[in-house]
Amino acid sequence: MSAPAVSFEFFPPKSLQGSFRLWDTVRALAPLSPEWVSVTYGAGGTTRQLTREAVAAIGGEFDLRVAGHLTCVDASREETLEVAEGFREAGVEDIVALRGDPPKGADRFTPHPDGFADSVELVGALAERGFRVRVGAYPDRHPEAADADADVAWLKRKIDAGAAEAVTQFFFDPETFLRFRDRCAAAGIEAPIVPGILPVENWSRTRGFAERCGAVIPDELAAAFDVAERDGRADLFAIAQCAELCDRLVEEGCGHLHFYTLNRPDLTRDVCAALGRVAAPSLEAVA
Repeated sequence: MSAPAVSFEFFPPKSLQGSFRLWDTVRALAPLSPEWVSVTYGAGGTTRQLTREAVAAIGGEFDLRVAGHLTCVDASREETLEVAEGFREAGVEDIVALRGDPPKGADRFTPHPDGFADSVELVGALAERGFRVRVGAYPDRHPEAADADADVAWLKRKIDAGAAEAVTQFFFDPETFLRFRDRCAAAGIEAPIVPGILPVENWSRTRGFAERCGAVIPDELAAAFDVAERDGRADLFAIAQCAELCDRLVEEGCGHLHFYTLNRPDLTRDVCAALGRVAAPSLEAVA
């Protein structure tokens, strides 16, 4: 079985220390030859300029295909599309289009009076301008979705609006993704759906992430992580758990895995190595 293709998500730095951490993360993972990498976009556009700078720097320095994240929270259509064109000026033609989380202090998303009503409208506008658009998908039910079928229907609307590919929220049970993939196929979705993978670097933080986004943690997995932390082998268990999850997905035909790195490369690199995805030797090393 050949090693899967991979892609990585980073977030833009907000401090000098954060800049070093991002740079070290990209430097560590770039040799794995990812299909593409992405840089996130803060709630309400709070990292707009930082995201653009990170996108331009990563693409220029590491010669990687970079996608900039873009949301439609707290911004007019004109402002949102200005950001997209700013990515293009930086040499970026790929965008991960998301509705975005509500601003801090808000309970739910409310469209800007002059903004996009939802992610479907955003996708359509970007696709019309020639961007390659990727969108989010939810194997576990999105907290705002009426049911699991609603998540599939919403994804189909985004694909029909012009999205080329979907990347899922992270999940912990491979069967969750496989059932979701089957429902999407039954609904007529033919675009690729890439599973999103989160290596567990910090178990308590990951539980918080999961609670906020609706990702279901199996009871036995939670118990196993608790024991691993108590015994001081959390990282080893995290690598084994994530590699097992990925291996099952590859066995089921997933040829591409997208890793949420949290700007910490070690676990992601170790999981990729376990799957057979390693850096090609340099010419100097071969000589």
